[in-house]
Amino acid sequence: MSPLSAYLQRGVAVRATVAVALLAVALFVLPHTAGADWITTFTSVAIYSVVALGFGILYGRVGMISLGQVALLTIGCWIGTRFAYATSLPFPFLLLLAGGITCVIGVLVGLPALRLSGLYLALITLMFAGATTVFLSVNDFPSGNNGFLGKASTGALTTSTPPVRRPSWAVADVAYYRYTVIVCAILFLLALVHVSTKPGRAWATIRESEPAAIAAGVNITLYKLWAFALASFVTGVAGCLLAAQVGVPRAITFQTQDSLTLAATALIGGIFSIWGAILAGVFNQLLPFLFQAQWGLNPNFLLIIFGAGLLQVLLTAPGGLVDQFPKDMASLARLIFSGFRKLPRARGTEK
Repeated sequence: MSPLSAYLQRGVAVRATVAVALLAVALFVLPHTAGADWITTFTSVAIYSVVALGFGILYGRVGMISLGQVALLTIGCWIGTRFAYATSLPFPFLLLLAGGITCVIGVLVGLPALRLSGLYLALITLMFAGATTVFLSVNDFPSGNNGFLGKASTGALTTSTPPVRRPSWAVADVAYYRYTVIVCAILFLLALVHVSTKPGRAWATIRESEPAAIAAGVNITLYKLWAFALASFVTGVAGCLLAAQVGVPRAITFQTQDSLTLAATALIGGIFSIWGAILAGVFNQLLPFLFQAQWGLNPNFLLIIFGAGLLQVLLTAPGGLVDQFPKDMASLARLIFSGFRKLPRARGTEK
């Protein structure tokens, strides 16, 4: 085995160990140390990390700017709610249904991506997000009445509307938090398998140069739609998880501008890394909770912070915090160490 291969294998082993350790902390430590509000927030962090993961697959891996991920999350939430009220299917089947139908819709939306890119694709997907908002403003979410036909009054929270059911062994908030973390970990693993194998190599080639990808024999049509399908599937599953977490979803919860916020936090976290998606979930859900519920601050201040962070990423740190922060800490450590090394010499010179 060459030294390079051994180094790469050690790196993979270290990352896998860190991932398993963090997963163990999330499953067995946090539920025993955090309160009910924190558990609800951590559940949202896990869900929105998957949504950011979908954005990262499209933009970070393939180079397609999609601003419709929150719309796909909304669709997955709507489908999960509808089937939960209208059928008695087990919850895992609800997840697969929401992911599968959202996958089909995402591929249909992704068809213009075959000929569009950059700003034009971003506008198409943003219009899709706006159309989803308009649809919900008219139809809202299901109310649990009349099978597939029932709907609630827009924006109304009524006690007569039953909550979306959860898995039988994960009805309590802590148990559902663990369930959500496990499902999200599986979705991250699914994305990692794609990125590490042939689809990931094809996506990287397309991102660098489509003419070069064609010359290399890459089927651009297939792999672009594949990326949209994977991103839409994981986001649809996240939407179904969100439906059961919220209990009674309402259209007012999902706004078109949320897609822009998600894109900003994903870029700040790190669009080229799986870890960046987790940071994006933290920025998207944990920071508003801290600002509003813990510190009593207006969460709209976060828009200014996200704007400044996005500007910093675009100008100096394209890899996001997950790439730049370790480099900055290493540079700071070297600076401090070199300062300590020079200090005794300076004293000796004075003598």
